[in-house]
Amino acid sequence: MATIQKGTKEDIDAAVSAARHAFEKGPWSRMAASDRALCLFRLADLVEKHAHELAAIEAINNGKPAHIAKIADLVLSTKTYRYYGGWADKIKGSTLPISGPFNLSTRREPVGVVGQIIPWNFPLLMQAWKLGPALAAGCTVVMKTAEQTPLSALRIAELIKEAGFPDGVVNIVSGFGDIGAYLARHPGVDKIAFTGST
Repeated sequence: MATIQKGTKEDIDAAVSAARHAFEKGPWSRMAASDRALCLFRLADLVEKHAHELAAIEAINNGKPAHIAKIADLVLSTKTYRYYGGWADKIKGSTLPISGPFNLSTRREPVGVVGQIIPWNFPLLMQAWKLGPALAAGCTVVMKTAEQTPLSALRIAELIKEAGFPDGVVNIVSGFGDIGAYLARHPGVDKIAFTGST
């Protein structure tokens, strides 16, 4: 069906470096939260616009019937990107009373570069579940796809670019478990998110 480049440790290093640069020095770290939200909303619109194509890719990707992917995976993925787009400019801290005539203020900030590893089942939806909250919070991402199902994630990467995300904000690497293990231990990654974790 397709030939996909097998990711290497050097690819992970390059992806982490790009994500670190986008987080610390690129426009993502200086972008208003409302502009990050717009990127997520545009991505949701593009996923919706290309639903037929993405459903066909998902059928090739993991054997799911295309009509099921279209009415389930794609609808839920679109809703996920819109949901987290709505949160991007609503993440706030708290002001707490403490002893004496003082208040303690907290400010929530992005953790930095997030390494994400998604499984083969529901690849479109798993990708949305991982990307949405990290991007809404202002983090940058290095995602390792399952070796069995990289196709839809790679097409979403093209749509991410089209949606106006700056270079280096989202990095997708396809490969086997050794690459995922390398990503999970990478010193340039601030947080690891597997499916089932946030």
